[in-house]
Amino acid sequence: MITPEGFDDFVATRSPRLLRTAFLLTRDWALAEDLLQTALARAWEAWRRVEGDPEPYVRRIIVNTYASSWRRRWRGELPTADLPESGECADPYQTVDDRERLWRALGGLPRRQRAVLVLRYFEDLSEIETAETLGCSVGTVKSQASRALAKLRLDETFAPEGVRQ
Repeated sequence: MITPEGFDDFVATRSPRLLRTAFLLTRDWALAEDLLQTALARAWEAWRRVEGDPEPYVRRIIVNTYASSWRRRWRGELPTADLPESGECADPYQTVDDRERLWRALGGLPRRQRAVLVLRYFEDLSEIETAETLGCSVGTVKSQASRALAKLRLDETFAPEGVRQ
């Protein structure tokens, strides 16, 4: 099979980081792998037209595919009051319960706000890079991040014990 030049190397070197981005958006490894595979298939089709560093281009495909798949897909998950037992955590300052609360709080954010937080704070992109990835203005990135962080601060399910809000 003939592949566009450089695509195989790109996939080999950048897939782990892109998979992490997909996982942070979907919060599910299987869905993240599917999302990355879809994004890479779309990137392969346009590979010869991509100029410069292709990672922002592929990251944008991931975010856009994630956003559009949410609209089309039925969420068959049902909430439950019974949580599995939490185990010990290597970091005494961050428990499994704290991480679980963070995941739930992130999951409760609108998709755009979650995407902004993932790109800005987990992927450590600048505001400009985040805006380019999402196809919006820097002001939109700032306002979405501000609103998302405010929601996380007010979310009682996330607030760590002993922390004033």
